[in-house]
Amino acid sequence: MGPVLSSYLSFIRGEGGSFLWNAMFPFELTARVFWGFRSFSYDHGIAASSESPIPVLSVGNITHGGTNKTPFVEMLCRMVSGTGLRAGVVTRGYGRACDQPLLAGSPGHTRRETGDEALLLSRSLRSCPVAVSRDRKKGVDLLERQGVELAVADDGFQHRAMGRDVDIVLVDATCPFGNRRMMPSGMLREPLEALKRAHIVILTRSDQVSPEQLEKLRNTVQMYAGRADIFTSRLELHSWSKMAQNGRLEPCKRPDETLYAFSAIGNPSSFSEFLKARVVHLAGHAVFRDHHGYTPEDLVDVVRRAGELGAPALVCTEKDMYNLPEKIDPPLQLYVPLVRSVMDEPERFTQKLTELLRPRLVVASNGYGEDAMGSLLAERLQGKFPESRVQGFSLVGSGREYRDRGIQVVSPPSETPSGGVIKYRFRDLFRDIRAGLLRHITAQSAAWKKIRGSNRTVLCIGDVYLLLHTLWGQGMKPALVATAKTVLLHGHWRLESLILRKRCRLVWTRDEQTAMELKEKGVKAVYAGNPIMDLAGDTDKVGVRFYGSGKKTVLLLPGSRERAYRDMALLLATAESLQEMKEYRFILVVAPTLDRERLLENAPGWKMHNDRIQSPDGGFAVSLFFGDVAGAATSADALIGLGGTANQICAGMGVPVVSVDEKGKRVQKKLLGEAESLVKPDPEALARETFDILENPKKSSGMAAAGRKRMGGPGAIDAVVEFASDSLGWSVRNKVFKAMKRCFHGTEGEKPR
Repeated sequence: MGPVLSSYLSFIRGEGGSFLWNAMFPFELTARVFWGFRSFSYDHGIAASSESPIPVLSVGNITHGGTNKTPFVEMLCRMVSGTGLRAGVVTRGYGRACDQPLLAGSPGHTRRETGDEALLLSRSLRSCPVAVSRDRKKGVDLLERQGVELAVADDGFQHRAMGRDVDIVLVDATCPFGNRRMMPSGMLREPLEALKRAHIVILTRSDQVSPEQLEKLRNTVQMYAGRADIFTSRLELHSWSKMAQNGRLEPCKRPDETLYAFSAIGNPSSFSEFLKARVVHLAGHAVFRDHHGYTPEDLVDVVRRAGELGAPALVCTEKDMYNLPEKIDPPLQLYVPLVRSVMDEPERFTQKLTELLRPRLVVASNGYGEDAMGSLLAERLQGKFPESRVQGFSLVGSGREYRDRGIQVVSPPSETPSGGVIKYRFRDLFRDIRAGLLRHITAQSAAWKKIRGSNRTVLCIGDVYLLLHTLWGQGMKPALVATAKTVLLHGHWRLESLILRKRCRLVWTRDEQTAMELKEKGVKAVYAGNPIMDLAGDTDKVGVRFYGSGKKTVLLLPGSRERAYRDMALLLATAESLQEMKEYRFILVVAPTLDRERLLENAPGWKMHNDRIQSPDGGFAVSLFFGDVAGAATSADALIGLGGTANQICAGMGVPVVSVDEKGKRVQKKLLGEAESLVKPDPEALARETFDILENPKKSSGMAAAGRKRMGGPGAIDAVVEFASDSLGWSVRNKVFKAMKRCFHGTEGEKPR
């Protein structure tokens, strides 16, 4: 190593100063700005990141230089293989001359095509495939095709395009951060703030520093890493070997003679300290640049130096063996210590790793109807993957639908006058903003940040706004069940299609035509049934007391938003007018988001008795139903509905729909077509139209057929679950977690991250 390089390495390691190297400070500022932009882009989905079909343990560091990554990766693979799972390694292959992904150690591939560390790992881990790929995501895909169930990514901390289940960062205790400056004026690849992404931090070479130094380093790391658990590790001598005449290593005893060392590793001084600690007599140490490929001239020079210092034999690291010239026969005996990485608290480490490998799943939704679909999806995910932790994220309301199904809600409540982000009336949007809409959005972004980096692909139920909200909050590409847009309602805008093409794993549409439209625009889209109609699958919740009288049944649906309290007077007056025409049975479907005590605040004269509402004159009563609208619709003959998703469910179940003629409902009319009839918001008009439908079998059956055709059948929710199981690899993740828990006695509970 030349004097200039030695001076530079001494400077970045914090061992000495130099005006020349300090002059590079402006370049460091540029590097920090670039890192800040890159980190922000991956945190918020501006740069693409997606999870792999098998779980990934990323092992990396934030400095240039050796931190014992290779032996640590080897240790992880042996540990995983011991559970009965098949592990594999993906590595970049430093200095390789080939860009195509390949398997190290396979016939026909040389060291130049794979790199030294990949060859070392492939020969140390005979049963674990080692994929070499600049694009780690492609390397993981290659491992998955080899039957690997868990991939260990060597040096993957900065490769953020590859999703990972656990981020492990190694910090060299003997030289943790150098002069704490970024390249090129320091040895940091990222600022210390990057440690906040880590799940686990390992302080390596812990036996080569004092307890006081180790504790000080632990405190520093904790200050930056925050949520990460900190462990310590060290290298342990496994055995000695020596080079035979055929160039291969063969076992031997510890050498007694004086040795001359040479190495091309990231932290060469640690190699010297390791040998001295094991009572190896060193005459000197020739240091080369990390990953240096030795020439015959290099070895001649090493032998010459050894002879000058009276050393009869040489010693190098196992990694150096793969950088020696082929068919080399050094005139001096060459020894190689074979080392293993050892954890100081192995039981605590394996339990923490097991806990982190528990799949964490999030279903996000942005509407009351979407919450119903999202909670159903979350419930089925929990049933399919019982070892997982499934959570709901509701952008509108309090997430009650999720809680009713036993799903934890991680989003803050968001109650606004309109019940969401308004699409049709700007004055309602202004009302929402005055009521705190922007504050709610900020709180939701903060909630996303708390769970960023700990969840698998988020499954969204709603529209592109929700997709962008999730992408901004999590960074990783979500998948979308598109309930809001369809070609029947103008389809997706060009910008929406671009976002779906670039930042969405897969889109499930509500009809075949919309899937075809998106495919033509390059979006990965499928139609597997209408997700809204999946809500009609559980229809056994209606009591017999509602039926059996021989009267036709009319459902009254005020909707699920704040406006429902104002619309109650219109619906009850309509029922009263309709009752004067003919005697019917009326059922008012009360959404779980509505307050029972407020139902009649705008309907003076009506009185509530248990589960019934009595008309002012006492002539008839309206029954209250608090279950799913699909349950009530099974025996309904018509619906007077002011809802959104609930109206569509009833239409899809063959129930004719009558609603009011206003902007929002005219949009829905384009979707439902002849299945829905719009009239002015007047009780007499609504009653006459409903009466005409009830007493006209031809019109009623025509509307029922139109509704079934327009809405289609169910199946989307189950298709999403199967996609998550197979394409996203969640079944494999559950298998891995169960195997790890069984082997390492992982706890049933877990600490929230």
